[in-house]
Amino acid sequence: MSAKAMEELPAQVPGEDFQALEEKIYRTIELYKAAKEARANAERDAERLREQIEQREEENQALRRELVQLRKDREDIRGRVERMLNQMESMAQEQAAS
Repeated sequence: MSAKAMEELPAQVPGEDFQALEEKIYRTIELYKAAKEARANAERDAERLREQIEQREEENQALRRELVQLRKDREDIRGRVERMLNQMESMAQEQAAS
C-alpha cells in the first residue's frame, strides 16, 4: 500500500465507526472470558461428578458383597434352626412313644 493510501485510510474510518468496532471487540473479549470461565466451571463439575460416580460404584460393590454375605448367613441360620426343630420334634416323638 502506498504512503498516500495509508494517510487516506484513517480519514475513511469515521470516529463513531471506530468506537463501535472498539466496543464490539471489548464485548467479544468479555464473551470469550465468560465462555472460558463457564468451560472451566463445567470441567470442574464434570470432574466432581466423575469422583462421585466412582465413590457410588465403590459403595455399591461393598453393599453387594455385604448382601451376598448376609444371604449366606441367613441360609446358615435357617439350616441350624431346622436341625434344632427336627431334634426337638424327635425328642417330642420319643417322649410320646414312651
